[in-house]
Amino acid sequence: MLRRLFSTPLWIRTFAGMVLGVIAGLLLGQNAETWLGPIGDVYLNLIRMVVAPLVLFTIASSIAKLGEGVGAVRLAVRTIVWFAITSLLAVLVGFAVAHIINPGMGLSDLPLGTVREREIPTPLEVLIGIVPTNPFAALSEGKVLQIIFFSALVGAALVALGDRAQGVRRLVDEGAAVVFRITRWVIQLTPFGVFGLIASVVGGYGWEALLPLGKFIIAIYVACLFHILIVYSGLLKLHGLKVISFFRGAFAAMQTAFATSSSLGTLPVTLRQTVERLGVPQAYAAFAVPLGASVKMDGCGAIYPAIAAIFIAQYFKIDLSLTQYVLIGLTAVLGSLGTAGVPGTSIVMLTLTLATAGLPLEGIGYIVAIDRIIDMMRTMTNVTGQMLVPVLVAKEEKILNEDIYDGRVAWLPGDPEAETPDAVKASGI
Repeated sequence: MLRRLFSTPLWIRTFAGMVLGVIAGLLLGQNAETWLGPIGDVYLNLIRMVVAPLVLFTIASSIAKLGEGVGAVRLAVRTIVWFAITSLLAVLVGFAVAHIINPGMGLSDLPLGTVREREIPTPLEVLIGIVPTNPFAALSEGKVLQIIFFSALVGAALVALGDRAQGVRRLVDEGAAVVFRITRWVIQLTPFGVFGLIASVVGGYGWEALLPLGKFIIAIYVACLFHILIVYSGLLKLHGLKVISFFRGAFAAMQTAFATSSSLGTLPVTLRQTVERLGVPQAYAAFAVPLGASVKMDGCGAIYPAIAAIFIAQYFKIDLSLTQYVLIGLTAVLGSLGTAGVPGTSIVMLTLTLATAGLPLEGIGYIVAIDRIIDMMRTMTNVTGQMLVPVLVAKEEKILNEDIYDGRVAWLPGDPEAETPDAVKASGI
């Protein structure tokens, strides 16, 4: 029975968990948070448990391998350029949808929620903060950008030392294999975690909290779906890639992102799907995906601030000038890089955007109550983009395994965790 269950593709099991979670949330109401919420919390803790070691070993291993093959600097530059391009497109989508739906028109006397003040670091503080004073503290606190920086130094040192560091290189590679194995075990629990998380969210929100801001919620969901299904699909088509193959490979991570509302929490699933189902070489994906989980925020950092800024302007009956639109767009494109690693990215980005455009910051209090509902869709958009960009760059660099991408081959040759079709089939991923 268990073998039959785990032989079912992950996305089907996860979808079943989502559907059952919605049903359980509707039936149990507020009790779902108490009874089923802990299931989701345990799953999130397991996922967070593997993030730091996963980033440490995979980044160090990938930099060491990239140093011997395709130029790491060129790949990094291409990746960041595509991050910026897709973010700009996301901002434009947000502007268009907001002006079609007009989410702030006709509203008045909305209840104010409590907004916790967050300190927005300057770009210089962000740059300084990337360098850890204690790499072990960065690992224990889960500061991903600092872990990436330290891991990249370890990988560069392995390249510089060459044969003298073969023992350490083997240790790093074997460490990555061990963490991948643990990650695969944790990923098997995704349907159960999704069930608990979705049930908790559905049970915890009443219609009275959603109805006043229904147009705003619809605007976010429509913009994010348009960006994923139309913009991303168009970019795949322009690169000569099958759209259905991408979404088939990305769907499990998209579902997990929707349920967890956390790019970093989804990182282990995102990385495995990008490598094993989308055909991006592990050496490159292990660098690009963790970086994307920290700075690539099409949903939280681009679409959401654009729509929220227009919503707040409409609510307060403020006519936005062309200069304000430009400032909102620039802040949305560059802001994710400037606030990388800061907790609560969406609120930080919105605060930064409103302050830059000269819009009233108290407007944030009107939409904070439904943040979790829209955060699920924003995060799914973030994670989809974090998988898309490595696929596009790998295609441009001619290092994408299109047999894996198109599903003709279901495993990654050379990966000790997935050397045979039977091994992958048995994993259920």
